[in-house]
Amino acid sequence: MTGMELAKTERRPTDVDWPTLLAPYRQPATWRSLFQLFNTAIPFAAVWLIMLWSLQVSYWLTLVLAVPAALLTARLFMFQHDCGHGSFFRSRRLNNLVGSIIGVVTLVPYAYWRKTHAIHHAGSGNLDQRGFGDVDTLTVREYLALPRAKRLRYRLYRNPFVLFVVGPIWQFVLKHRFPHDLPRAWRREWESIHRNNLALLGVLAFMGLTIGFKNFALVQAPITVMTGSLGVFLFYVQHQYEDTYWRHRDAWNYFEAGLEGSSHLVLPKTLQWFTANIGLHHVHHLSSQIPNYQLQRCLDENPELQGVTRLTIRESFRTLGMTLWDEDERQLVGFGDLPRIRERIARRGEDAGTPEALRSLPPGWR
Repeated sequence: MTGMELAKTERRPTDVDWPTLLAPYRQPATWRSLFQLFNTAIPFAAVWLIMLWSLQVSYWLTLVLAVPAALLTARLFMFQHDCGHGSFFRSRRLNNLVGSIIGVVTLVPYAYWRKTHAIHHAGSGNLDQRGFGDVDTLTVREYLALPRAKRLRYRLYRNPFVLFVVGPIWQFVLKHRFPHDLPRAWRREWESIHRNNLALLGVLAFMGLTIGFKNFALVQAPITVMTGSLGVFLFYVQHQYEDTYWRHRDAWNYFEAGLEGSSHLVLPKTLQWFTANIGLHHVHHLSSQIPNYQLQRCLDENPELQGVTRLTIRESFRTLGMTLWDEDERQLVGFGDLPRIRERIARRGEDAGTPEALRSLPPGWR
């Protein structure tokens, strides 16, 4: 059986006292976090400088070197991610300081991302709480009730090239500079954005005066594009798969959403290191206070965590065609399944695209 099929037959019990079970794994060790920072930041700086030197040899060599540089950047972002959850250091001030500094490298304003990501965790899988920190996902009935232009827009949005190439460039390079959908009342988050932008301007000015804008762009651009694509892909496959979890608010449960709506992405050990165990995403969603270096031990020591949806890299590519949530069958389906679903709904004498279906649309599609 595949990982996705296995999950359907071996669901773990949902009456476990998860907070008590996971509590022993929540305490960060400062020395381990610092060691992770040094064993990632120093190699990243070294590879970046070698890329700069390689411009004198061949830009193809520069692009090859961009791969490990992007992987190291992704690992740094995972540390920023842990800082945002308060799970990298015991000190809140240190988490915020380190998270903000890493945010200059990753192009992610720390407090802004921390807030929107907390919203994602608080409502992951909740059909009535979509909008921040998610890959937009519509139900079949919502999609069929949309006007033709918005259906086309959704198809374009869910196109893999848009999601994993155009989208990350838009998100990390442009939108994070001035997020138009962020409420003005979020003053701390706006301050974080402005500080991040000022720091980036300072880095850009320094690089322009020392190595030149062109050389800086030739080195940094491929790193940014690769890192963004990898990050969005990881986030996508951790929540977008056939038997994932979506419920309306009255039937939604936090722990069920974490266990059933977050996959275990099984990666080779090298990639697991570069991604700081984020593939063990169901464990992370059950308790975001667990440091990345405790996730594997937590999984290994608790059989209750081991019967979830497991995806290999090859299986994860199958999820790219799953674009709509079928509320009747409780599974993600593709656009190619729509004729069959329309027929099923019609047999029941129902209208698939009534305006009532739009009651809980995420803000961007209303």
